[in-house]
Amino acid sequence: MLSQDANYQQISLPAQIGLIVLEDCFHFPGCYLPLYIFEQRYREMLDHALNGTRMFAVGTKVDGKLLPVTTAGLIRASKKRPDGTSHVMLYGVSRVRFTGWVQENPFRIATIEPLETKIESTPAGLKALKDRAISLLPPVSDECGEAMHKLRELLASIDNPEIACDILSYHFVRDSAAAVTILMEKSLERRYETLFEALSELNSIS
Repeated sequence: MLSQDANYQQISLPAQIGLIVLEDCFHFPGCYLPLYIFEQRYREMLDHALNGTRMFAVGTKVDGKLLPVTTAGLIRASKKRPDGTSHVMLYGVSRVRFTGWVQENPFRIATIEPLETKIESTPAGLKALKDRAISLLPPVSDECGEAMHKLRELLASIDNPEIACDILSYHFVRDSAAAVTILMEKSLERRYETLFEALSELNSIS
C-alpha cells in the first residue's frame, strides 16, 4: 500500500523495539504493511507495542539468517478479533540497524539505531533518478490500467526521492537479493541503481 506522508522520518524512534521475524518479508519506509498476528508470542509483542510506543518492526530472514537492518514501523491501525488474533497496518518510519538484544523470548526486543541515508546528487539529479525509475515501470495493462495510472501520478507528485525509491522498491522489486541490497544500502544513488536493474528485469519478463 502507498503513502504520501513526507514526514515519516520525523517520527521519533525508540531506543528498543519489538520484532516479528518473517522469511523474505521486506518492509520499506513510507509504505504500509498489512499483517495478520496469530502466534501467541506475537500477540504478546503487539500488546507490548500498543501499551508503549506503538512501534515494532518486521525482521527479515533470508536463507535462515536475520538481516541486521530493518524498517521500524508505527502501528496505524490494529483490530483485535474475538479469537485473539489481530489485523494490523504497520507504517514504515525509518531504516534501523540492530545494535543488541534486550530479550529473545517470548518475542525478540532489539536495541536499534537509525541507518542514515547518504545522498550525493543535486536536487535536479535526484529528480532525474526518480523520473527514470517511473519511466521503467511495467507498461499499463487492461487489467490494472487505472491503478497504474494513479500510481504514476502519485509517484510524480512525491517531492522526496527517497520515499519514491522505497515505494517503488516495496511494490515492484521481486528479487530477494535486490530487495536486500536496497533495504541495507546507505547510498540513495546505489539504491536507485539496484531498482533500475530490478525494473528492467521485470519488464523483460512481463
